[in-house]
Amino acid sequence: MKNKTKKEPVVVKETRWEIKDRIYRLLGKRKPVVKIMKAKNIFWFDKELGYEREMKYCENQKSPFVDEMKGPQRLSQIIFRDGILSVPANKVTLQKLLSLYHPGVNKLYYEVDAEKEAESDLDIFEIEIDAMQAAMNMEVEQAEALLRTELGNKVSEMKSKELKRDLYIFAKQQPELFLELANDENIQIRNKGIKAVEANIIKLSEDNRSFIWVSNNRKLLDVPFDENPYSALAQWFKTDDGVEVYKSVEKQLK
Repeated sequence: MKNKTKKEPVVVKETRWEIKDRIYRLLGKRKPVVKIMKAKNIFWFDKELGYEREMKYCENQKSPFVDEMKGPQRLSQIIFRDGILSVPANKVTLQKLLSLYHPGVNKLYYEVDAEKEAESDLDIFEIEIDAMQAAMNMEVEQAEALLRTELGNKVSEMKSKELKRDLYIFAKQQPELFLELANDENIQIRNKGIKAVEANIIKLSEDNRSFIWVSNNRKLLDVPFDENPYSALAQWFKTDDGVEVYKSVEKQLK
């Protein structure tokens, strides 16, 4: 008599599912007051079984898959209000449908990761704090140079308190850009060039293509095509030919 080989039972590995409250948020800037998400006639391709499986959200069922449902199927709605849908921990069927299988996930909405969002918020807060501290410790001349990139020649007419106020507003509203400009050495040099033109030490031609030393009408440089004149001047000030002119400009502006 042949011994029959005993077959081992097939063990289905189930993805570990954390039981917790979950929040889903609509993508995009415009959030409708009410957004009803598709809750039936949803199909998901099961790679293990090799075919598409139909899904629907029935609050009285333990699975979103139609072929796993038992008894009456009471169809329920999936409703986002003001761009948010909060799903409590006991609504596992809806959570799995939204997080794993729904065709709208990461296209129409996404699951909020509270830990990642908190980490991101902390990063933003730290950048804002750094920007505000930099603004508070910034000298008036540097503040003027930085604000000139945003406000143009209007800065020349502003008093110190106006400069500080607008500096704080800039640091608070655009902290990353503020810190980037605060650490850019060309901003200070560029500002000196603008002030030299305002003080009639250097002249910018009417076509914005060249700078001239006013005292003797000597051309200093030609501005490269498609480049900001004052950015080109700042770069030129750092060359061997330009550094002496820059020193002279600094003395005359004092």
